[in-house]
Amino acid sequence: MTQDNLSKDNLSKDNLSKDNLSNDNLSDDILSNLERRLGPLHAKQRLGIETDHEAQAFGQGLNFFHVENWYSIHSVIRNALRLAGLYGRGLRNAERVELRHNDVRLGQLPVSFDGFGILHISDMHADMNPGAMSRLIGLVNGMRYDICVLTGDFRGKTFGPFDATLEGVARVRSHLAGPVFAVLGNHDTIKMVPGLEQMGIRVLLNESEPILRGNERIHLAGIDDAHFYRVDNIEKAAAGIPHGALSILLSHTPEIYRQAAHAGFRLLLSGHTHGGQICLPGSIPITLDSALPRRFGAGAWKYHDMIGYTSVGAGSSIIPVRINSRPEITLHRLLCG
Repeated sequence: MTQDNLSKDNLSKDNLSKDNLSNDNLSDDILSNLERRLGPLHAKQRLGIETDHEAQAFGQGLNFFHVENWYSIHSVIRNALRLAGLYGRGLRNAERVELRHNDVRLGQLPVSFDGFGILHISDMHADMNPGAMSRLIGLVNGMRYDICVLTGDFRGKTFGPFDATLEGVARVRSHLAGPVFAVLGNHDTIKMVPGLEQMGIRVLLNESEPILRGNERIHLAGIDDAHFYRVDNIEKAAAGIPHGALSILLSHTPEIYRQAAHAGFRLLLSGHTHGGQICLPGSIPITLDSALPRRFGAGAWKYHDMIGYTSVGAGSSIIPVRINSRPEITLHRLLCG
């Protein structure tokens, strides 16, 4: 049976045809682009995994419960905050994106990269946080840095249309200078990749790119979502990086910190946790929705020889509120160790 003859009934079995995918709001242009970009087998596999798990409230393994997809809980959280008199404050906090600075000292850093600036933006959820995105644009206008990295979760929901997401990201992208690299998060669909790359965002899907300064270089790698879809492949992402070269890994979630450290990455930039988003006084998270030590849930940390940074994100998830957890973008500065 050829791929074009596969029926819609086979969609749940990862048998994805162009006709099936068009019926699932995937145009032939996007499918062809993904097949060229990823290869037919990878594209088919990634789309099939999304189809199997899209819009599920209950997943599998460590991430059995997927709260973002349990939409009845959204109104429960909203009403609870209103009863507590915190909802209006939370809405205002969600729009007060802060710029934070983080110096990273790396012993293997080539001298020409001393002072190299990385603007780190995570968890925009651009279609549900317009006020935060406007504030973000105001912060980045005129800012000086060498590259920008986006560590996933561009979309508000975890399924459905994404045109509004791409429009929101495009508004931000038009104010970003220099090369922009990104990875996908658990809210994002692979179908967004052609649109993101058309606006000048290089999406790293278990891939790496060398960053050059004169005759010296560092390596930037990125993995696909490791939280819900489990399509990350650190070995593939690191395959083109020479042994001993300084390498930085982008991952939506910091949950893969062990694998990243033992694969030789010296810096891991991630997001996903929102720092808890709704926290107790003192920014103590009620939950981080991640299988990792709480000290890795926000800000700078270290594991063996690897330095990590978990952004609390520029946007908000589930409902657009923040309590005791202000949104952020981060300007990292690499310094010789």
